Amino acid sequence: MKYFWKSVRRFIKEADMFLLSVCLICSIFGLLLILSATLSYSNTSRFIMVQGIGIILGIILFVLFSLIDIYDLSEYWKWILAFNILFIASTIFFGVDVGGNRSWLVIPGIKMSVQPAEVVKITYILLLAKQMYAQREHLSSIRSMLLLFGHLMIYVSLIWVSSGDMGMTIVYIFIFICMAFTAGVRLWWFLIAGAACVAVFPILWDSLGYYQKMRILVVLDDTLDPLGYGYQASRSKMAIGSGKLLGQGIFKGKQTQSGSLPAKQTDLIFAVAGEELGMIGAVAILVLLCIIIFRCLYIATKARNGMGALVCTGVAAMLIFQVFENIGMCIGLTPIIGITLPFFSYGGSSVMTMFAAMGLVSGVKMRPMPGWLKSSSS
Repeated sequence: MKYFWKSVRRFIKEADMFLLSVCLICSIFGLLLILSATLSYSNTSRFIMVQGIGIILGIILFVLFSLIDIYDLSEYWKWILAFNILFIASTIFFGVDVGGNRSWLVIPGIKMSVQPAEVVKITYILLLAKQMYAQREHLSSIRSMLLLFGHLMIYVSLIWVSSGDMGMTIVYIFIFICMAFTAGVRLWWFLIAGAACVAVFPILWDSLGYYQKMRILVVLDDTLDPLGYGYQASRSKMAIGSGKLLGQGIFKGKQTQSGSLPAKQTDLIFAVAGEELGMIGAVAILVLLCIIIFRCLYIATKARNGMGALVCTGVAAMLIFQVFENIGMCIGLTPIIGITLPFFSYGGSSVMTMFAAMGLVSGVKMRPMPGWLKSSSS
């Protein structure tokens, strides 16, 4: 027992408790917003219970991933890659439709759902970091870039074929771009990729479903279909605008409590905050999330080597895209593609994934050695 408490004290001392504390503040804040968003439902308690369990399990995952050495874990990359592929591919046969995407699996018995592509993001970042770091001496060679691109396309193809989830596909691509840039891939590779995207854009556009095209077009012209594909964005903007500086009060938002704001506990949770807590509440959310992002980037500069730095960068990239895209959806700047707001939106698998990702970052901090950036500058 004495050894146990000694280990606990050591963990508290070495782990990134500041990062965990900010994540907990965000999660509790989010739980309050979810409570407000679901008050008009008959099963409010279920939403709170699922999210609460997700937070508790998330804390456990934070501890576990903090204790796991990413360098040792990455040695099992073949098994991890096989798991990632099979887990995402399972939605092709067993996936259920949630919000227009067949990207969820229902856990038998407890009737809870999990999104494999959401969970796999953590190990995707880990494997990318290992691959980029292992090939760092010749990262911009044709062979290395083909291998990296092939790695990316495994996930993109599986997600697209299994569910057609445009939002999740873009998340994976954005993480890849940010990590590749950080790893030192030559600029001309990005220019080639950009030119290729422009060249194949007509083909990509034709491959999109009608509903996906409309979600993009209503961003450019919100009068195109205000009662259909543009309804969510228009209601969200109305809710945020009505909140003004101080908001209408928690549990008192007219759009939120009347039920006229769709997807209010998931995709549009930021609109709930804007309506009920005003600009002050919305800014508070942004500040908290920015603190987490900058903390991840700070730890990247203190990492043992480039692999740890790349893991932290990948986690930060995931957060940056999801925050930008989710808030953009709520204010009508980006298409509504089902991206949740980290730590705030309802979703057990989402909040657990975020805590686990923060655990990876904390694990990088817990293993101090002469940092690669510090060494190179001294």
